[in-house]
Amino acid sequence: MSNRVEKHGEKIGQDTRKLISLRYHTVTKAVNKEFWNSISDTLHSLYVGSYGRNTAINTSDVDILVELPSNLFDHYNNLSGNGQSRLLQAVRNAILNVYPRSDVRADGQVIKIAFSDGMRFEIVPTFKSIYGGYKYPNTNCGGKWESTNPKAEQEAMAEKNRSSNGLLYDTCRHIRYIRDNYFSSYHLSGIVIDSFVYEAIGNWRWLNSGESSSSPSGTYEQVLLNYYNQHGICYGVSINAPGSNDTVSTASSYECLGKVLRYMI
Repeated sequence: MSNRVEKHGEKIGQDTRKLISLRYHTVTKAVNKEFWNSISDTLHSLYVGSYGRNTAINTSDVDILVELPSNLFDHYNNLSGNGQSRLLQAVRNAILNVYPRSDVRADGQVIKIAFSDGMRFEIVPTFKSIYGGYKYPNTNCGGKWESTNPKAEQEAMAEKNRSSNGLLYDTCRHIRYIRDNYFSSYHLSGIVIDSFVYEAIGNWRWLNSGESSSSPSGTYEQVLLNYYNQHGICYGVSINAPGSNDTVSTASSYECLGKVLRYMI
């Protein structure tokens, strides 16, 4: 694999996608049965994170948002002693009903499933917010609620990917590939990658058939590194998530992002 971005690179194979889909529907059905009294394996859930933004590769975790009935929010919010933690445990128990032999544990804001074949899922239980988006539990610091708007992020990413003829997704996937294969001992989160590329890509795009470019090979990768340096991300300056405009901290990711970008040129 080239150190530079390639068209249609790092896509997840069809067999892996089928297995992800099977497990997604199994988890969704288990949560719906427990909290909605429903056997639907499609309602009240969606892919989020890298997989939902279409920037995941084979090594990526699969993130799933599951929506719970709004009348349960007050119940868990009013519980003494970290109701957020109890909510995560309730969702964990529902998942254990269908994956009793897998490693299923509550961790911070998510329920993590580690399958024996190495695939990892993270389940985010949420409630719809009256302000748009969702509220999800954070068990840290005694318990609190955070907000997220993944649909806005997905829509913004999809629109810019269309205008860039696929360059946005290809770049985000390639950065993940470089991270996982050459800098795996460092931390670099998916939302930092996607938010950074969304801004740094500017008007760059893959050429249409018959078009030619006067820019020499490697210019695009240099543009990404220049943006990283010129906008202070090399010092850990925060960026905004596409669509939702949520603040994304780069404090734990900027070092690895810089290493990846320098490797690419």
